[in-house]
Amino acid sequence: MWSPDKVLVFALVAAFSFTPVHVLEFCQSTDHDCHSDSHDDTASNSQLSLHTFKSRWNISVSNLIQDLHQFRVSCKKLLEAFPIDEVNVNVARSVKNCIFSKSIPTPLKGPLRLAAASKDVIEGTLDLDVAVTQSDDFLHYASGGRLLSGSVPLAHRYGGHQFGYWAGQLGDGRAHSLGQYTNRKGEVWELQLKGSGKTPYSRSGDGRAVIRSSVREFLCSEAMYFLGIPTSRAASLIVSDEPVIRDQFYNGNVKTERGAVVLRLAKSWFRIGSLEILAQSGEIDLLRKLLNFVIDEHFSSITSEDPDKYLVFFSTVVSETAHLIAQWMSVGFAHGVCNTDNFSLLSVTIDYGPFGFMESYNPNFVPNTSDDEGRYSIGAQANVGLFNLEKLMVALSPVLSQKQQNQAKIILKGYVDIYHLRIHQLFKGKLGLLDEEQDDGYLIAFLLKMMEDTQSDFTMTFRQLSEASAQQLQDRTFTQMWALEDLSSHKRFSDWLSMYLLRLSRQQNDTDLDRQHRMKNVNPRYVLRNWMAESAISKAEKNDFSEVEMLHHILSFPFVSQETAEEVHYAARPPLWANRLKVSCSS
Repeated sequence: MWSPDKVLVFALVAAFSFTPVHVLEFCQSTDHDCHSDSHDDTASNSQLSLHTFKSRWNISVSNLIQDLHQFRVSCKKLLEAFPIDEVNVNVARSVKNCIFSKSIPTPLKGPLRLAAASKDVIEGTLDLDVAVTQSDDFLHYASGGRLLSGSVPLAHRYGGHQFGYWAGQLGDGRAHSLGQYTNRKGEVWELQLKGSGKTPYSRSGDGRAVIRSSVREFLCSEAMYFLGIPTSRAASLIVSDEPVIRDQFYNGNVKTERGAVVLRLAKSWFRIGSLEILAQSGEIDLLRKLLNFVIDEHFSSITSEDPDKYLVFFSTVVSETAHLIAQWMSVGFAHGVCNTDNFSLLSVTIDYGPFGFMESYNPNFVPNTSDDEGRYSIGAQANVGLFNLEKLMVALSPVLSQKQQNQAKIILKGYVDIYHLRIHQLFKGKLGLLDEEQDDGYLIAFLLKMMEDTQSDFTMTFRQLSEASAQQLQDRTFTQMWALEDLSSHKRFSDWLSMYLLRLSRQQNDTDLDRQHRMKNVNPRYVLRNWMAESAISKAEKNDFSEVEMLHHILSFPFVSQETAEEVHYAARPPLWANRLKVSCSS
């Protein structure tokens, strides 16, 4: 008898904290007062245009900063909290007894060009009039040529486990934190340049990033935000003609590429590796100081006088990490390099490298061609999360009592149960299921098994199930629904479909339109597939940024059908050449 156990494992890997993004209600903020539980006027909401999205900020230009010389950041809090590297030399070396090293960005060699800018970040987070991005001042500030008022550029010292092994000191090898900005909403964001030159942590690299990796980071960090997934943000992408030497696939095929810098933001860039390096080096006082800072600044629910505060912190990170990976899985996102130095203590997605959105459903999908063993396949991400949290627990051990260490082990064991519960909720939402019935898990696993057997597209199978009416499903009229056509070729599709329709029919006071509305709000029509990114990169390397701009706009509204996106086939069957694409750690 057929068993769904294997695909259920994949599903269980995917599901802790899912926050529905009610796109048709035009709420993209993470503020609590922005979200609404109302689903009234569903039909009229579905007819609203993209113009409604564009006006969501509706900020008067007179209230925005129009002169970059008036824009100020502060490094005071970080500089006062931690000792700074005593050696003030910007040369790669072993660094001790500090959290940061001072490091001045290396200006990109011109001419400089603005390849992309996020109006949502520029205006909504940084309080800047987006018109400033067209100025020469912005080009220089956002690429490292000039320093913002109040900036003392810092490179962060951290370590990490890479592909399962302790790699020692790593650190910001090509990134410079410019300082913190407090916006009009009271949010504190840490601005960082990526690709801005050498630091004491550059090791064998040159401190630069290239156009292909920078385009991918800019587009994906913004795309993930609009999918409702916790992430760093990207404000701008500056490209230059500066030559950068890269061996993209580590096969001896060295070529010259062009340098680029991304201005990115996060509430904090501290990661698991930030704590690991201090524990590994025996710098326990500094470990405690960093923990206290992170808790006081970013975990407001934890009382600083609580004797168990480090344990509560660990418990929170365990839960929130499960939240994050679950949301990755719900949209078929594979990070690609799930090292401890790439896992945020605030549980947001950071450091976009060789990521990939899964096309044909395959739990063994590996986006990173450098990952020979498939350690970071999409189906392994939850287990890797558990591994990384175990390393976090080890790093915390020096500041925990024996009793607390034992409690931490119990907390870590709870990760699996949290994950299992949430995956079930996630995929129930993707199928529009309400309440709870005994066979819901089987229904989900049955679908995933058929998708795996038929190599059905992950994104479009769920999306087309959202778009098809119950009558269309009943009649199996899947005209222009290519993913459902693929799925329906499975010999057991009729059995599954009957179960699904019967399950939907038992949902009281739930209309078919309500079900479609819910499903469309959690099943995107557009994600950043590698072939789309590759097409945009090819043009960008020839100074044509039109597709970068188009993708950025389309991916800002991933749950809404868009005429332009349909014209360029972003929801169509992927082109055959997409199967040959490779992405590596090289950037």
